[in-house]
Amino acid sequence: MLNNIGLPGLLLIAVVVLVLFGRGKISSLMGEVGKGITAFKKGVKDGTEEIESAQSTAARDVTPETEKDKV
Repeated sequence: MLNNIGLPGLLLIAVVVLVLFGRGKISSLMGEVGKGITAFKKGVKDGTEEIESAQSTAARDVTPETEKDKV
């Protein structure tokens, strides 16, 4: 069903949405969507950094002191 929309159908949907909600409401909605995307990207970046730091602490040298002195 959605495969047959095409460009004229998308334009019609855009005009109907614009008429129903108005330009100001759509503009503020898109601003909120942009803020949400930015927050999501920041969360993913923070999560990745947290995982990398956890891996770096887990990869530390755990050789007992007595064996380090022999080498």
